[in-house]
Amino acid sequence: MSVKKSSKNRVTLPKPIIQQATDLEASRSRSGKAVVLKPVAGSISGKRLKLVRAKIKALGGRERDIKEAIRWARRRPG
Repeated sequence: MSVKKSSKNRVTLPKPIIQQATDLEASRSRSGKAVVLKPVAGSISGKRLKLVRAKIKALGGRERDIKEAIRWARRRPG
């Protein structure tokens, strides 16, 4: 199996590898000339994210509220 790199330096993984992956969030490290992908510790799983969204909805939050909160959190201080 080969991995392809696009002109924008994005990597495309073969379908069999993706099907075996339980969590597609990954970090990379170099081991000699090889690039090793490892699961990211502490990433939010899809199940947990659904629970968070359900909680926000139950509290009366809307999609717009979530987007505003994300913008606020990403805002640079100063």
